[in-house]
Amino acid sequence: MKKILLSLMIAGAGLAVKAQESGVKFGVKAGVTFPTMSVSGDTEGIVKSSTGFYVGGTADFGLGGMFSLQPGLTLSNKGFKSDLDGGSLTTNLMYIEIPVNALVNFPVGDGKVFVGAGPYYGMAISGKHKLKGTDEGTSVSVSTDVEFGSDGDFKRGDFGVNFLAGYQLGNGFNIHAGYGLGLSNIAQNSGDETAKNRVLSVGLGFSF
Repeated sequence: MKKILLSLMIAGAGLAVKAQESGVKFGVKAGVTFPTMSVSGDTEGIVKSSTGFYVGGTADFGLGGMFSLQPGLTLSNKGFKSDLDGGSLTTNLMYIEIPVNALVNFPVGDGKVFVGAGPYYGMAISGKHKLKGTDEGTSVSVSTDVEFGSDGDFKRGDFGVNFLAGYQLGNGFNIHAGYGLGLSNIAQNSGDETAKNRVLSVGLGFSF
């Protein structure tokens, strides 16, 4: 999958060079994430959505007409929440992601509606497990670092597909929503168990 993504990014870079004649707009974005995981095996069905954040930047290359190519760089909070007997476990995973989205733009009023999709590759940079419960009537909270790699809890790399839509005003401000569909199994040394990231996001942005 990494080879496929690399090929797509190289192709996208070639298109971006050709698109420079049409101009490029840079942007910033931030918002709220509602991440969870699609799991199978012993943990199937016990994970729920948690709440996090994302912040990032984009470069929008016009391809002529209604089409544009939008690579970016995003710091995104993923993970999940799970109810346990007498407590809960929340796992927060922080990723740096490189999405490359193809957009279609429809003029509406003094702005535009945009929809798009494309691949992303993410690299986990940190994570926390937070366990909350009670011990003999006393509330207990324990936090530990998530370990990545061959001896850890999760694989560090994540590959998937983005879907996004939004409305941008003529002054550059926009409101948008997205969904990240993880395709790679990030569970480490899990046997028959799989874990794939799922992230719903809502936010605001500005292009200049």
